[in-house]
Amino acid sequence: MKDYRPIIGITMGDPVGIGPEIIVKALLEPAIYKACRPLVIGGAQRLEAAKKYTKSSLNIKAIDAPDSGRYECGSIDLLSVSKCDPENTYWGKPTAQTGKAMVGYIIRAIDLAACGSIAAIVTCPINKMAMRIAGYAYNGHTELLAERTKTDKFAMMLAGDKLRVILVTIHVPLKDVALILSVEKIVQTISIARDALYERFGFEKPRIAVAGLNPHAGEGGMFGNEEENIIIPAVNCARKQGIDVSGPFPPDTIFYHAAKGYYDAVVCMYHDQGLIPFKMIHFTDGVNTTLGLPVIRTSVDHGTAYDIAGTGKADPGSLIAAINMATHQAVIFQKRSSQNIL
Repeated sequence: MKDYRPIIGITMGDPVGIGPEIIVKALLEPAIYKACRPLVIGGAQRLEAAKKYTKSSLNIKAIDAPDSGRYECGSIDLLSVSKCDPENTYWGKPTAQTGKAMVGYIIRAIDLAACGSIAAIVTCPINKMAMRIAGYAYNGHTELLAERTKTDKFAMMLAGDKLRVILVTIHVPLKDVALILSVEKIVQTISIARDALYERFGFEKPRIAVAGLNPHAGEGGMFGNEEENIIIPAVNCARKQGIDVSGPFPPDTIFYHAAKGYYDAVVCMYHDQGLIPFKMIHFTDGVNTTLGLPVIRTSVDHGTAYDIAGTGKADPGSLIAAINMATHQAVIFQKRSSQNIL
């Protein structure tokens, strides 16, 4: 019988971070296997080491290609990309070798998703400094994904059941945010959010709110003029494109209303504006997903946690949520694609 469960590629992340451990823990969940076919892209030696610390009974089975896996709960189907020298690999101690390995996992996953061999990518945490040590100049997953897929218009969303936030600017100093903001950039972010909410999240008519930059959304120019000069024109432009978008709203109230269900997502002007309220609500089950790419990508919403790597203490909650969201996006996207063909 044809297996309609989407194949979800899970990159192992930093081999000496908590990625291997949370994978081993997450794939104990039978519900994951009912919904999808999880394929781990990483290295056997580190997964075996994680099994030891978590006392897991899972069987790790190496396969050659995504379609050769059996994807049954109780075992891990592994596409082995690289080997780390066990004599020189220690939990919490990144090296050029581990940095090269984690980038290799991501590249393999992107290429598999681009050719349709897997339906989505879920990424475990990486360390930016380890990437630099290994000779890569990327600031993180997103830049590598964008370059590999030749994408120049993308956005970062943090998503949970109650709140979704999309960032206009990401990792820039707060003092530079107002200088970077533009009508074009905000309209682009709103448009990317609308398309993703429809194509990958299943909202028929997405409702989008836009947060202001300044206290009280500027209050008519009393506390800043970015709302009047940039954000309001951007919102009006997006409305003319047929997008159901409102704002700008005072940042100290809009997230409350969005979490209550009045809006499907909030477009935020800068990193912490969106992530602080989001993590207050979704600290353990939040998911990072990159919008605008030709492939589906979700990620855990936490770092490598070197301080607890190899101890068995890591919580797999965010990874489980990321796998579930990637599966949901893959199913919705397939449905939308079929509707377009018909």
